Amino acid sequence: MMQRRRILGMACLALLMAAGVARSVEEGAAKQILELRLYTVAAGEKRQRLVDFLAKVAIPAWNRIGIETVGVFEFADGKRPDLYVLLPHKSLEAFATSRQRLLADAEFLKAGAPYLDLPKKDPLYRRVESSVMLAFDQCPKVEVPKKAETRVFQLRTYESHSLKKADKKIDMFNAGGEIALFRECGMQPVFFGQTLAGAKMPNLTYMLVFENDEARQANWKKFIESAGWKRLKGLPVYRDTVSGITNLFLRPIACSQL
Repeated sequence: MMQRRRILGMACLALLMAAGVARSVEEGAAKQILELRLYTVAAGEKRQRLVDFLAKVAIPAWNRIGIETVGVFEFADGKRPDLYVLLPHKSLEAFATSRQRLLADAEFLKAGAPYLDLPKKDPLYRRVESSVMLAFDQCPKVEVPKKAETRVFQLRTYESHSLKKADKKIDMFNAGGEIALFRECGMQPVFFGQTLAGAKMPNLTYMLVFENDEARQANWKKFIESAGWKRLKGLPVYRDTVSGITNLFLRPIACSQL
């Protein structure tokens, strides 16, 4: 089993080397590997079944194998039944071997049998879309916010038209000080991640949390009007770094650890 895990880890590392990020992984050993999943599911009873599986089976099992502070989010407007799940992995090898370790967990298999053994005609969910990210230097680990019923989570993806421009946008957040400016303006990060594998690449994705929607609007206004942002966005080195933006508003469901 250990040999198999090493082989899987080496294979995943080779893939990242081909993407030009192996050095970042090696130098930033403290930076998490972030897995963001989107579970598509039918509304109503089937959606509740998925929620029960996550709450009673999956999250406890993920915690047992070292995946902590699991986030589970629904769309704030309630128009889609689908769920986002954020899984922070401690290392590249931990990510590469997580599925095998989960399936080796006897408690997971026993508690999950009513969900894992469902027939093909009645699956637990329709499909899972997943992206894998490397956490940023200035936000190396998922940050757990204070819990409040009014919280608003904002999930944003910035696409770039080239690898060079994507790298410059990441640099803008890190060395350029954009994440620090976010914090100064009351915009609390949950995570920032460079997408290593997923859709619409090259891109980065980040999540912010606000006390409520009024705070979100006020803090974004403060950021946009700040002298720091006006100076930063005017630097020639950071021009044309973003070609597309996806902006989503989410809220945690009861079983979320974020």
